[in-house]
Amino acid sequence: MRILLTGANGFLGYYLTEQLLRKGHEVIATGKGDCRLPFSADKNFTYASMDFTDPFAVHDVFAKYSPDAVVHAGAMSRVDECEQNQWQAYMANVEGTITMLLNAEEKKSFFVFVSTDFIFDGKQGMYKEDDAPGPVNFYGKTKLEAEEAVKEYEYGWAIVRTILVYGKPQSGKDNILTVVKSKLEKGEEYNVVGDQVRTPTFVEDLATAILSIIEIKATGVYHIGGPDVLTPYEMALAVADYLHLDKSLIKEVNRKNFSQPAIRPLKTGFIIDKANKKLGFQPISFSEGLKKTFS
Repeated sequence: MRILLTGANGFLGYYLTEQLLRKGHEVIATGKGDCRLPFSADKNFTYASMDFTDPFAVHDVFAKYSPDAVVHAGAMSRVDECEQNQWQAYMANVEGTITMLLNAEEKKSFFVFVSTDFIFDGKQGMYKEDDAPGPVNFYGKTKLEAEEAVKEYEYGWAIVRTILVYGKPQSGKDNILTVVKSKLEKGEEYNVVGDQVRTPTFVEDLATAILSIIEIKATGVYHIGGPDVLTPYEMALAVADYLHLDKSLIKEVNRKNFSQPAIRPLKTGFIIDKANKKLGFQPISFSEGLKKTFS
């Protein structure tokens, strides 16, 4: 199968590309600027520089490669940046998704959209796929609006909502675990929130779930998360303990004493029964993911 991937240079992009190639799929990896992926020797790997907010660039790539499936993982995902640059966030996350959908429609491609727990308000936690959304920040609003566009897609589609993804960064930006390691090794104090509850997702598990969705063309919404319910503060302490670093440098903060431009939902967390039944999704524990991140 020929699969076009946006955000290929990013954190998830590396692992998804790796797994798709390992299964013998042809990957058209796209991103802004030059390729940062190490797969150029693989005959099934092609990189195309493409800004998915540019309709002309997207049209040219689709016309050239005619993908069987599209994984739209690219996004403007820094939550505070989205709050402070709302027009830019809207253009990237909503208009960019619509541009991808319009071009995929011409090729009748199966469409997979990567979304977020931030479409929920965080009042109840442990959400199922059909629970009512209610985003509390602009990032969540853009992702929800993009989801609504995906649901109107004429051909097969899947929405993959994920939550606090962590693991070893092979390309792209750091995540909470590697940031904690870096800060503590430098002897720097680090403020970490202790009043937000999540079910953190190991990045390789997320890639495996998306691969399963593509291969069986599983349609609908899927919640993909880890089995453990943790706060970011608890995750940070676990990093310090595992690496034998000074955890007294980790300072617990909360909504009352730590302000950020964008509000975060307090309790999210996912019920992953549907993914377990339909995809055979079996995520590893956080303790195992922690070991793999720093192996």
